[in-house]
Amino acid sequence: MEKVTLADAFASIDGRWDPHLAGELNGQAVKLAKAEGEFVWHRHENVDELFLVTDGRLRIEFRERDDAVLEAGELLVVPCGTEHRPVAEPEAHLLLFEPAGTRNTGDVESELTKEELKRVDG
Repeated sequence: MEKVTLADAFASIDGRWDPHLAGELNGQAVKLAKAEGEFVWHRHENVDELFLVTDGRLRIEFRERDDAVLEAGELLVVPCGTEHRPVAEPEAHLLLFEPAGTRNTGDVESELTKEELKRVDG
């Protein structure tokens, strides 16, 4: 059990779209990531995904509904099976909450896919 200071944890993350594990509880993972530009279109067939913007702005694009724009302090839960693409312009800091072991690119394999997560410093 370790305290995580978000500012320190985000300062320790260098890459973009590279989620780091901040904690786990009840089979869920709390992940932190810096985002900039476009991510890949993807879906998570069997899991919901929570996006909380702690800094910056994130637009989540959907194929079957209007986009959602999240400012710092706002969150959105993307229901399982919903195809989406996060876009951050400029950089955004994100807290993600989803079942442990959930692949960041869902049903898509890309250069942004992360199978093993680093733990945050901070």
